This record gives sequence, C-alpha cells and structure tokens, in this order.
Amino acid sequence: MIFSLVVLAVLVSLGNWQVRRLNEKRAYLDEIEAMIDAAPVFLPANPDPDVDRFRAVRASGRLTGPEVHVLVSTRGFGAGYRVIQAFETQGRRALLDRGFIRLTDKNRARGTEPITVTGNLYWPDETDRFTPENDLPANIWYARDVPPLAAQLGTEEVMIIARETVPDDPAITPLPIDTSDIPNRHLEYVLTWYGLALTWVVMSAYFLHRRRVKET
Repeated sequence: MIFSLVVLAVLVSLGNWQVRRLNEKRAYLDEIEAMIDAAPVFLPANPDPDVDRFRAVRASGRLTGPEVHVLVSTRGFGAGYRVIQAFETQGRRALLDRGFIRLTDKNRARGTEPITVTGNLYWPDETDRFTPENDLPANIWYARDVPPLAAQLGTEEVMIIARETVPDDPAITPLPIDTSDIPNRHLEYVLTWYGLALTWVVMSAYFLHRRRVKET
C-alpha cells in the first residue's frame, strides 16, 4: 500500500511540474508574440542575439550584391529557396531574408530599387551534425547560419526577416517569423503523467480488491 502511494505521489508531482512548465511556456510564447507584433523600431545600433531576437524593425535602403539561396520546403508552396541578400540601410549592411521563391525562379533577375522593409531581427539556429555542406558553386545553402552568410555577403552578423516589403516583388513570398516552430508539448506531458497516475490508481484498487477477495 505504501509503495502504491509513493508511486502515485511521484506521478502526480510530475504532472503538476508539467502544468507549471506549460504555463511558463505559454507565457514565454505570449512574450515572443508580443515582441514580434510590436510597433517596429529603427535597426538598433548594436543588436544583441538574446535581447533583440524577434524585435520588430523597419528600415529603408537598397539591396546590393548577389543573392544567397537557402533550400527550404514549405507547406503551401513545396520546395524552393529563401532569398537572402545584403541590405544597405542607415550607412550599414545587414542580411535581409526577403522570403520564398520557387525553384524555377532561382535565376530570374530581381529589382534593386530602394525598398522599405518591415520585419523582425532573428538569428536562426538551423545547423546540426546532419546539415550538408553548402554547395557554393551552385549557390545552394542548407541553413541560415548568420556568421557564414555575413562573411559571404560582407554584412554585419544581423539578419532581418521580412514581413512586408514596399514595393514588393510578386515572385517573392515573405516567410515572416512566428512561434509555430517553437515546440510546446507540455500539455501532452501533463496528460501522460496524469493518465499514468489514473491508471495506477485503477490498477492498485483492482489488486487490493483481488487481495481482499482471496483473504475472505
């Protein structure tokens, strides 16, 4: 009996812990969404990857130099590329993730007229030991890794993910930042631990009942 109560207490405490983690993650996601949707500001003088991640910004300037194409697959459009280019603004050069193009548009000429971009600062973490080496001769990259991209295009290690560009390019579909890629499985864990606790209660009650039947 004591063993059953100890196991039950452990399962319930794990469920309670996941409830707390769920509330913390929801608060964290709400904070990020508020930052993403906040009124845009000028590009900070010294953006910090921790403090300024997701910060909404607006900047006017000109696209310069070659494009970098990062292979990507989207639900709505299938396979294609993210177009990343150097963006000159306020006497500075930053990386600009302009958005998605189809595979067939890879070599199409795109305009270089002055633009105004509204978007968010972001430092993607997309590389691991399984990420292939970039195919530089074919201009096919497999991850948005800010330091190598900045070195390739001669910019600061700062990336703006476009939400809106004026004027826009009809062939480029912005892929703005949201929180859909941030995992939040804590509700699943809550149900798992509480479900195990309930199952343990039922099993313990059944075995206690069987023991009493045998003793009578």
